[in-house]
Amino acid sequence: MTATPRPLRTRPARTVALRPMAALVAGFALVGAALTACGGDSDDGGKKEYLIGFQGPLSGDSQQLGINAYNGVLTAVEQLNQDKSLPFTLRIVASDDQGLPEQGPTAAQKLIDNPKLMAVVGPVFSGPTKSSEPLYSQAGLLSVSPSATNPALTDLGFTSFYRVIAPDTVQGAAAAEFLAKVVKAKRVYSLDDRSEYGTGLSGAIERGLEQADVPFTHDGINPTKDYTSQATKIMADGADAVYYSGYYPEYALLTKALRGKGYDGAILSGDGSNDDQFIRQAGTANAEGALITCPCSDANTDPSAAAFVAEYKKVNSGLKPGTYSGEAYDATNAIASVLRKLGTDANRESVRTAFGSVDMPGVTKRIKFERNGDVQGSTVYVYQVKDGQRTVLGPVSSLIKP
Repeated sequence: MTATPRPLRTRPARTVALRPMAALVAGFALVGAALTACGGDSDDGGKKEYLIGFQGPLSGDSQQLGINAYNGVLTAVEQLNQDKSLPFTLRIVASDDQGLPEQGPTAAQKLIDNPKLMAVVGPVFSGPTKSSEPLYSQAGLLSVSPSATNPALTDLGFTSFYRVIAPDTVQGAAAAEFLAKVVKAKRVYSLDDRSEYGTGLSGAIERGLEQADVPFTHDGINPTKDYTSQATKIMADGADAVYYSGYYPEYALLTKALRGKGYDGAILSGDGSNDDQFIRQAGTANAEGALITCPCSDANTDPSAAAFVAEYKKVNSGLKPGTYSGEAYDATNAIASVLRKLGTDANRESVRTAFGSVDMPGVTKRIKFERNGDVQGSTVYVYQVKDGQRTVLGPVSSLIKP
C-alpha cells in the first residue's frame, strides 16, 4: 500500500500522470487546492477528449485514502486510453478537498467550472460529500463516490450522486454482529470522531448492538493529538471491546494510548482506518491484534483481481492497491462504460441520465445501482494486524460459527 503519493504531471492527450513519490507534498502545495490538467485537443489521432474529475483528500492527515483512490482512477484511465476502439481519450482533473467538509464546495466548484469535465469520481469522505453534492446536483454533474459511506447521503435529495461502496448500515450491522458473536463482547465502548462518517458508522453499530442485546457506552471526541484521558475513560468504563468510528491517524493514537494504559480488550475500527499507515503511526507492537472492518476486500489477495493488481502496479511504479483503489477503479470504468455508449456526443446531462442503468462486472463487486444511487449488495470483511501486517480474516458471515 502506498505510503506517499506521487505528484501530478500533465501528459498531452492522455492522463494526469504521476512523478516519483518524493516530491508529492511540494507538488500539491504549489498548485493549491485544485490539481488540474486542463488541456486542448487530443493528439491521439484527433480523438475527442473527455475529462473525468477526482475529488478527495490529496493532502492532510488522512490523505493516504484519497491517494489510494486517485491511483485507482489513474489505473483505469491509463488502461482505457490504450483501447484503440474507444472513440475518445480520457484525462483526469484532480481537486484536493483535504478530507474536510469546509473544503468540499471549493474543490467541487473548481471541477464544475471546467466545461469539458463529464463526471467526477468522488468525493472520497462523507463530510465533503455532504457539503459538495448540492453543487454537483445543481450543475447536473454526475459524481460517483468510491468510499463515502454515511447512510444519509442517499436520502438528502441529491440528483447526481452514486456510490460503489455499501453504506454504513451494512458495515455497522456486520460489525455489531462480529462484536457479539465472534469477539463475544460483554460491553462495548463505541467512540466516534464526530464527523459525518464517524457518527453515521457509530450509530449503525449501536443499533446493531441493541438488537444483539450487547450493552455499550456511546462517546464522541473531536480528533486530537493526545488520547490519554480518553483511554482512562475507556478503562474506567469496564468495556471489554472498543470500536472507534473514525480515520487511521486518530485510531493509531487511540490504540497507542490504550496499550499504554494496559488495556487488554479488543480494539476495532472501520474502513476509514483500513490502511497500513495505521500500523506505521501506532507502531507495530501497539497495532498487533487490532481489528478493522471494511465493506471492501483486499485485491492483493483476491485471485479474481489479479489482472487489476498487475495493471495497478504497472501504472503506479510497483505500488500495491490500497483501500478504495479497487472501488475508484470500478467507478471510473462505470463512467467510461456510459461514455462508450454515448460516443462523441456525450454531455453532462446524458451521462448523468444514463448512469443509473449501469450493470457491469467490477473488480470489487458487480456494479449495479438501487434507485437511490446505492450500489447493490456488499460483503463486509474483517482485517487483523498480525506480525505487523494487515491480514484478511474473511467475511463476517464466514467468521461466525453456527
